[in-house]
Amino acid sequence: MNLFRLAGDMSHLLSVCVLLLKIRATKSCRGISLKTQELYALVFLTRYLDLFYSYISLYNSIMKVTFVATAISIIRYMRFDKVVKQTYDKEQDTFRYVFLVVPCFLLALVLNHRFTFTEVLWTFSIYLEAVAILPQLVLMQRTQNIDNLTANYIALLGAYRGLYIINWVYRYFTEPHYRQWLVWISGVVQTALYADFFYFYVKAWKHNTRLQLPA
Repeated sequence: MNLFRLAGDMSHLLSVCVLLLKIRATKSCRGISLKTQELYALVFLTRYLDLFYSYISLYNSIMKVTFVATAISIIRYMRFDKVVKQTYDKEQDTFRYVFLVVPCFLLALVLNHRFTFTEVLWTFSIYLEAVAILPQLVLMQRTQNIDNLTANYIALLGAYRGLYIINWVYRYFTEPHYRQWLVWISGVVQTALYADFFYFYVKAWKHNTRLQLPA
């Protein structure tokens, strides 16, 4: 654990809190992609199977349970809450995530650290997290319905990944034999997907205007 890893975790946690605040306070999920939320739930469920057989620390366990629980809670609101589900942009959120899930799983079968059940699923979660934000970005480009809370949610997710990259660089120079090429490459791909968003996010903040992404 180091300061960059902790800051990344807190940014990730805060992003989830912002999203839940938006849904609970406004009784609306307009502008939020259910596809992306379901992909994140799949990421957490396949990554944190070690909760059943391995203990690292209380902090680690709490964070894992929190991310799984909040992901499921967000999906429950968007699918089953009588008020919230009426605001879901189902007609626009049409990204076919089978085109993300299947290639990521096949890649995990080929490129992994060890060919075991849990290791393949963990690697699959790494690949899938790198592209899970795509349905959300596509939805925002289609609808241009980007309120401040939604924009801040995406920005915090991007900051989380950026801070993790700094954490990896720090560990590379301070920990002998620290190498995680699959994680590093996936993280860089994930961060690159946010580049366009951050350009327009900063531009909107600088000029105090509503965020709009190019269609």
